[in-house]
Amino acid sequence: MTKIAFIGAGSTIFAKNVLGDCLMVPAVNGFEFALYDIDPKRLKESKDMLEHLKNRYNDTVSIRAYDDRKEALAGAKYVINAIQVGGYKPGTVIDFEIPKKYGLKQTIADTVGIGGIFRALRTIPVLLDMAKDIESAAPDAWLLNYTNPMASLTGALLRYTDVKTVGLCHSVQVCTKDLFKSLGMKHERIEEKIAGINHMAWLLEVKQDGRDLYPEIKKRAKEKQKTKHGDMVRFELMDKFGYYVTESSEHNAEYHPYFIKSRYPELIEELNIPIDEYLRRCEKQIQNWEKMRGEIVGNRHLTHERSNEYGSRIIEAMETGQPFTFGGNVLNKGLITNLPEKAVVEVTCVAERNRITPCYAGELPEQLAALNRTNINTQLLTIEAATTKRKEHIYHAALLDPHTAAELSMDDIVSMCDELIEAHGDWLPEFE
Repeated sequence: MTKIAFIGAGSTIFAKNVLGDCLMVPAVNGFEFALYDIDPKRLKESKDMLEHLKNRYNDTVSIRAYDDRKEALAGAKYVINAIQVGGYKPGTVIDFEIPKKYGLKQTIADTVGIGGIFRALRTIPVLLDMAKDIESAAPDAWLLNYTNPMASLTGALLRYTDVKTVGLCHSVQVCTKDLFKSLGMKHERIEEKIAGINHMAWLLEVKQDGRDLYPEIKKRAKEKQKTKHGDMVRFELMDKFGYYVTESSEHNAEYHPYFIKSRYPELIEELNIPIDEYLRRCEKQIQNWEKMRGEIVGNRHLTHERSNEYGSRIIEAMETGQPFTFGGNVLNKGLITNLPEKAVVEVTCVAERNRITPCYAGELPEQLAALNRTNINTQLLTIEAATTKRKEHIYHAALLDPHTAAELSMDDIVSMCDELIEAHGDWLPEFE
């Protein structure tokens, strides 16, 4: 029996999206969905939910929950990773609260910045340990990584393990659709080219019937900036650097040194930057889950529509041989020529039978590559810290982060890192 293993299956809504999508794929008929999570209660909830969907949509599939990760992985052809090490509490709360003491404000804190660094430091050891299980129990498996920080985690797996890995995000597939909707433009017959790094990939070309749409996009964006809206940071970046970035304004506000500034606090209001946004989202999700649990977990008539997540479509392509094109995160082996080879880049990839092929993107406009490199610096040093267990590389990663360096002194950055290390306790390994 062919197996899809889902690690972090206690994320019930995400399991519904990805594995619910898989139930819609005839090519997975007869598969086992192997579920694993460290929280047995959430694991059971996800299993119950998927059983309802299975009974409705595809009763050839078997759903099984495991209390041993290696057993869940054994013999898997595909592994989906959706873990969150440290959870909302204590992990995410620590990532926000200690930097606040130093005057460092964040919005999402899951990619770079202090929050992204420490999320990576507590997650990479778990993923490397999981990779050992995959190498021994499922050596031919493909790992589809959905966990953030995407570039740092995927980079650690690709550079330090033999596991076939691709990182998957949500922003590329909705980039132009959401942009056009916000600007009142029709999203029809669109040709686009996107490349860069995760959460900072660039809409390099966007055409309709061969006509360049960027002049119209920029004209409408400049007009829209006259009134407050939810995408002001991205429009500012496009105005100054020439291209639209794939990930949201609340994310990009903290990837650069320009927007969240104690010297110019008015920018937060002017550009509608939601400080502490991820904390609010987590609290809201927790409250909503208490209301939704009965509707999702106990509902024998639960329905599902295939989402725009890439996972099921990649598996379908690899099973059927019908190619599927998507934006994937892979090691930069000559794909973007003016970014480092050790970096993980987000480029067009093609999934087909038993393989995924990344596509050459060439050279980015130099200003875009420069912006990417500022974040890549921190990503590479974070991986260095996690794999060498040397504390000095944690400092290096933080000192090179654009937002952190723009706000704090070197001594404060080092002190903040030390305090974060102490607060994390056993969530982090010992650093020299």
